[in-house]
Amino acid sequence: MTLRIAVAGILHETNTFAPGMTGLEHFKSESVNGLDAFLLRYGGTRTSMGGVIDAAKRHDVELTPGLYTAATPSGMVEAAAADVLINNVVDSIDSDISGLVLIMHGAMASEQYDDLEGECLRRLRAKLGDRLPIAMTIDLHGNVSKDMVRLADVIVGYDTYPHVDMHERAEEAFDLLVRYIREEIRPTRSYGHTGMLVVPQAMMTETGSMKTIMDRAFEIESDPQVLNVTVAGGFPYSDVPDAGMSFIVTADNDQQLADRYAAELVQLAVDLKESFGLDHLSPDEAIAAALAESSGPVILVEGSDNVGGGAPADATHTLRQLVGIRERALIVIRDEQASSIAFELGVGSIFQGPVGGKSNPLHGEPVEVTGKIRLLFDGQYRHVGAYMTGQLAFMGRTAVVECGQLTIVLTEKRVAPWDLGHIRYAGLWPDDFKIIVVKSAIAWQTAFGAFARSVIYVDTPGCCSANLEHFHYERVSKPMYPFDPEPQPRFM
Repeated sequence: MTLRIAVAGILHETNTFAPGMTGLEHFKSESVNGLDAFLLRYGGTRTSMGGVIDAAKRHDVELTPGLYTAATPSGMVEAAAADVLINNVVDSIDSDISGLVLIMHGAMASEQYDDLEGECLRRLRAKLGDRLPIAMTIDLHGNVSKDMVRLADVIVGYDTYPHVDMHERAEEAFDLLVRYIREEIRPTRSYGHTGMLVVPQAMMTETGSMKTIMDRAFEIESDPQVLNVTVAGGFPYSDVPDAGMSFIVTADNDQQLADRYAAELVQLAVDLKESFGLDHLSPDEAIAAALAESSGPVILVEGSDNVGGGAPADATHTLRQLVGIRERALIVIRDEQASSIAFELGVGSIFQGPVGGKSNPLHGEPVEVTGKIRLLFDGQYRHVGAYMTGQLAFMGRTAVVECGQLTIVLTEKRVAPWDLGHIRYAGLWPDDFKIIVVKSAIAWQTAFGAFARSVIYVDTPGCCSANLEHFHYERVSKPMYPFDPEPQPRFM
């Protein structure tokens, strides 16, 4: 009998400290419904959706896509938008299916739902029943709730940061779902929360403490009775009760084993808690250090304005220090107004005016710049690197302005520097610059990592700051490290 497997989802990383609200309009640029649209948009891409397509072909099952929609990480999701999104996803799924793959982030929150993924699962269960097999994929930065673990039969999170294994993890989730439908396995889940908030800058999975944790997770997965281990580093910029690092261990009909491994991983993370701290320099110190380097590019990581974490991409704390710099430097700034003015002036004209600093005072004031407009383009490109290869990106109207040795790329929309296309399609190349400022935490490495001669982390104010003391938390479960001296783990 041919299996009919549905796929649907909503993907948004919600930064509750970010300026502004996220409404339905923010999901319009990536919203597909139905098989033809799904295959056209994601076929052949190294995305979660592409992984589902490839796995369905391999298993020779009938794929029945419902609604899948996503928005760039940003501020709190509006209440009305949240209900419309959830209801549209639920309504788009045919009840006559063998199973469902749900593609979510894990750290989506709205005005009325701290745990939007859990609420979506609750409504799906109300429609599809408690026994329909559901597998869910989540981001490594998911804030996992007990409801998510209880209501999804299988949860598979990314193993990498930068995230270059979305395709593989979606295939893994699909494989486990098919095995469960065919009664070859019986997933049994255990959940453990560390009671720790960890910043994304400390979560790179190829080095340091996160590598230690991931290596142990992979060792546990080699146990024949273990189906999957998901390490969820958490998203500290979402002020919700479930924020923080957690683990999900899924065993094959062995609750004791799952519980034991989950407890072990929690303890390992707690033992490493002090190693997740980071050293940063002020913008002027960082630039001075970069100029002192014998060669470039030197990457200045302005993680406080991390687009991938919901920041506005218009922070000017570092830009202000770059004006008049004596060696070539590059920075990308989102400024819809400045971009529009550049398009009105045209290529070859002189741009003069304020840039950036228009979202809120936390991210700085506008900076006056003067430069020649060297290039204008529509800002659309496809990813050419390892991160979501083939995925479409839309920066909106984009202008390249040369202000002496400083090159400013003005974009209409916020797009994270996850791919070299971020600047390549604007006629720029990393090796031509001594200094490159990235509005990112870690994921910039998929674009610029191969070019970086050295890396300097910049400490500036912003809604994604690596210094969590900048934020006032009201809803995070307490006690919580690093605000409290000792983590208090909790389990399900």
